[in-house]
Amino acid sequence: MHIDKVIELLQAAKESGGSSKKTAPTRSKSAKRKPSAYSKKYSKAFKAVKSKHMKKSGGWKKDGYKKAVKAAHAKAKRMK
Repeated sequence: MHIDKVIELLQAAKESGGSSKKTAPTRSKSAKRKPSAYSKKYSKAFKAVKSKHMKKSGGWKKDGYKKAVKAAHAKAKRMK
């Protein structure tokens, strides 16, 4: 096969789309869900409690994350 023939075939493939893969139908992006009031309270409470359950190096103490979560839930319940 001559190089001219190869070039013609490549150009023909570009013009016709050339892609044999089927594309999936595109879905419209749904709106991001609004955080609940409790979710906001919990995140504030967790950030406040977090430092008490962490090491100086930045890692969690033994069972620190678990205790921080529990303390944050308790604090979030009491928040207004």
